[in-house]
Amino acid sequence: MKAVYKRVLLKLSGEALGDSGSGIDEKKVLTVLNEIRAVHELGVEIAVVVGGGNFWRGRTSGSIERATADSMGMLATVMNALALTDIFSANGLKTKMFSALDISGVCEVFNNKRVIEEMEKGNVVILGGGTGRPFFSTDTAAALRAAEIHADMILSAKNVDGIYDSDPKTNPAAVKFDTLTYQEILEKNLKAIDTTAAALCMDFSIPQAVFSLNEEGNILKNVCGENTGTLIK
Repeated sequence: MKAVYKRVLLKLSGEALGDSGSGIDEKKVLTVLNEIRAVHELGVEIAVVVGGGNFWRGRTSGSIERATADSMGMLATVMNALALTDIFSANGLKTKMFSALDISGVCEVFNNKRVIEEMEKGNVVILGGGTGRPFFSTDTAAALRAAEIHADMILSAKNVDGIYDSDPKTNPAAVKFDTLTYQEILEKNLKAIDTTAAALCMDFSIPQAVFSLNEEGNILKNVCGENTGTLIK
């Protein structure tokens, strides 16, 4: 197989790493690792933005401020990034972690030039901490980081196999889109990607593949130009 992209940003949902959506399932992480390794061996530079939904899904009490809840979510993504970094490194994949949050003694603070430098050295870069600010989703963090590191493509690996016109979990008649534009996502008010992320990707002309992580080989297939879910341009 031949890669059609030189540098990609992989967005992983936290739930995709957990056992039944919570905690960290090392077997699932190792499956992701093997897929990333296969892409890396093609000479593709990879950065990974990870979510935190396996630890924290947002406000659970009216007494918790939205900004506080979002900060807790960003800390959850740092926990996932730390786990990925250690598991990847222990299994022979050269890895470097950065966080949008300044957590002295834990990891290096995000700097786009440093990230590019590490990717060019051949390291897989793990990015935690979201955007570092409340009120922005991990989708927006992925779009922002992709723009900052000049990624050719965003690979959005989820527990669903693409973008639908309604929730396939509640509507068996939901129809999946093979292709979409960011403008269509905004006009149709599709919830698979938040509007801030869609607008940012549209401004920077960054294509995005949304696909299921549960089907083995999907990351590699999309890097090689095969659409296994929904392709957004």
